[in-house]
Amino acid sequence: MKSVQLLFLSLLLPIFAVAQESSESLDARINENFKNATSWFTDAIFAEIPITSEVGIPWVLIVLIIGASYFTIYFKLINIRGFFTAIKVVKGDYDDLENSAKVEVSESVHTTEKNDNPNTIRVEGSEGEVSHFQALTAALSATVGLGNIAGVAIALSIGGPGATFWMILVGFLGMASKFVECTLGVKYREVDENGVVYGGPMYYLRKGLHEKGLKRLGKILAVVFAIMCIGGSFGGGNMFQVNQAFQLFQYVTGGEESIFYGKGWLFGLIMAVFVGIVIIGGIKKIAKVTDKVVPLMVATYVLAILIILGINYESIPAAFGEIFNGAFSYEGVAGGFIGVMIQGFKRAAFSNEAGIGSSSIAHAAVKTNYAASEGLVALLEPFIDTVVVCTMTALVLIITGQITAGTEVSFEQGAILTSNALESGISWFPYVLTVAVILFAFSSMISWSYYGHQAWSYLFGRSKKAEYTYKTIFCIFVIIGAAASLQAVVDFADAMVFSMLVPNMIGLYLLAPKVKEELKRYKNAIQQKKTKN
Repeated sequence: MKSVQLLFLSLLLPIFAVAQESSESLDARINENFKNATSWFTDAIFAEIPITSEVGIPWVLIVLIIGASYFTIYFKLINIRGFFTAIKVVKGDYDDLENSAKVEVSESVHTTEKNDNPNTIRVEGSEGEVSHFQALTAALSATVGLGNIAGVAIALSIGGPGATFWMILVGFLGMASKFVECTLGVKYREVDENGVVYGGPMYYLRKGLHEKGLKRLGKILAVVFAIMCIGGSFGGGNMFQVNQAFQLFQYVTGGEESIFYGKGWLFGLIMAVFVGIVIIGGIKKIAKVTDKVVPLMVATYVLAILIILGINYESIPAAFGEIFNGAFSYEGVAGGFIGVMIQGFKRAAFSNEAGIGSSSIAHAAVKTNYAASEGLVALLEPFIDTVVVCTMTALVLIITGQITAGTEVSFEQGAILTSNALESGISWFPYVLTVAVILFAFSSMISWSYYGHQAWSYLFGRSKKAEYTYKTIFCIFVIIGAAASLQAVVDFADAMVFSMLVPNMIGLYLLAPKVKEELKRYKNAIQQKKTKN
């Protein structure tokens, strides 16, 4: 299989080199043909429901927000009440509680569902592969990224500083959705005889709805989710990430004068090699990388932001004033709901993926005997990603005057605006940002490769042949993504990512009572521990 991978790469390199001169015209033809074939699907997913004669909101975003609001109420503000417990879980305060707990076998699954894989142990809360912290960083590596850098600039350019307020609100509500889906991800995961974990919406949709007497519906929704997840992993989780990283890298190193100008294939090849090295090792290898890369990249970016805020500390109160004063103006509301939600979700402005279901795949691999413990850990994702990092980016953009409200900018231009904001403080900061963007893109790709592989294995089996086939295709798409500018392909992939919410949100709503049971069980265990102490 390794020889097949090398053969694929050796065949691709000459193609990219020979086609370099005519790549733009080739890109344009491919882009146009693909758009003609897939625009119906993209348009359907992002179809807008008119709010006023001028303002509309895509229906998928309405579903996400209504769902997040419902779960916030249903679980009695778990976003707030579970916050400090989540921090304690990540710190390891309850590790002894989990290690001493007995593994609970889901009798209902054994008695109602035929085990079609003799090597699969269907249990709740079995051993797992990674720690709470590693599961959190693996999921964060897929969410914290270009949306925090470029997406915020896009949202503020459309709606002004007030858009930041709506970002924070949606991030807060998303914490509840994340809690529900990641609790279910652990509860209904499967572990094979080698201890490898398989989890995510594919499994809780099929098994959870089966328990509720909705076997056929569960199977259909699981397959739909898996198909969309694979498509999203190739596009939004791969091609888009590497393409935008290369564009900023090329810009910072001189633009058209850069020695890397027009050599996206080379940048993509280097990235593909590093991605391939990591993803071959599975979630354990991915977690070992992300638990180092994610804190490093977030710390690097946040440190740069804090320095700029420190230099301009006198302007911070005024910036917050602009955020709150603009939040309820027409411009602010339009920017918040159109700029933040459309550009944010569509181009990962929030990138927390709450309600999409993807993060539950990474969280399912955690070592725990209590599903709700990881659900609580997961609610920290939208807080870190949106409430903290996106807000800090917004403050820097506002303070440095990079935003002109009412203008529409591309993702590449958004990254350049953030780069210029950092450069206003220290001239070499754009290079720091470029390194951060490359790390963001790299970590997003390795995590999305895991998501896509889990969905692939659900549909095509868990053999080594199936595994390496997917991973080889994924690495090839890294090279293609850096070399080509196929906007229609990325738009279609985004539509596939957001279409994942349809089966996922149906499952979350129907299985919410199961999550409440798991939360109660975990709370009782914590209380018993406190009583003994």
